[in-house]
Amino acid sequence: MTQTDETPTDTTSTRRTVLVTGGTGKTGRRAVALLRERGVETRAASRSGDTLFDWTDRTTWQAALDGVDAVYIVPLDTSPSPTPAFVEQAVASGVRRLVLLSARGVDVPGYFGCSSEVGGPHTEGEAAVRSSGVTWTILRPGWFAQNFSEGVFLDGVRAGELALPTGDGTAAFIDADDIAAVAVAALTEDGHDGELYELSGPRALGIAEVLDEIAEVTGEHAVYVPVEESAYRAGLVAQGLPEEEAALWTDAMTPIRTSQEAPVTDGVRRALGRPPRDIGDFARDAAAEGVWS
Repeated sequence: MTQTDETPTDTTSTRRTVLVTGGTGKTGRRAVALLRERGVETRAASRSGDTLFDWTDRTTWQAALDGVDAVYIVPLDTSPSPTPAFVEQAVASGVRRLVLLSARGVDVPGYFGCSSEVGGPHTEGEAAVRSSGVTWTILRPGWFAQNFSEGVFLDGVRAGELALPTGDGTAAFIDADDIAAVAVAALTEDGHDGELYELSGPRALGIAEVLDEIAEVTGEHAVYVPVEESAYRAGLVAQGLPEEEAALWTDAMTPIRTSQEAPVTDGVRRALGRPPRDIGDFARDAAAEGVWS
């Protein structure tokens, strides 16, 4: 699907109700805001959102789905995945369009460490929407730029030292604003049916380079400190994370360390007809919001 800025295809004039699961999260709350700006009736669904929704409590699903035409699925990353059961219930409730947030590398063996295999909750979710019988779109973003401003890297940036097991690896960090924009396009416009959008930023950077971009707009420079995986994992455990969760977070750094996140993809341009936002744009916006102050 190719779309230009000059001739957008917009079907929001047709009234529809959109459900956004994870409606208070990084991409979910941004999608909710964009949808409402377009005048689309939108339900921000989560355990703390406008609409009660809990992936672990199926009794909350039906009320959230009643009268809904399209759903942005921000899945629960657990195995077995609840997404297939949710997709089945959504289609039975009359939902005709599904947009799934998946992840880059889910079809690459070893992408998230030597113990990772193809399969797991994201591929279960992808299979479910593909076989749903309704219009579907899959988003596969890489590492979010917002991890530096509202995620796992934020405390280190604020403290002035970010210690990670990523070596000299690079990643084309994707802005969550772009992920939300692609999701909204797929939820409200024609032309995205059956598309799988691999989403990245416009250039690959190492952790130290991202910190340089942040320092340029804040005047405060955080230092990147490479650490071994074992030391990083032990540090997470010392902070109170269970061993299994600490191992998962450590493995999640693998595609940055190995630069598997470095290739720039064309998903944002194919979906929106424009290039993805640069890390510098992200840094300026986050600094203006005072997240590192």
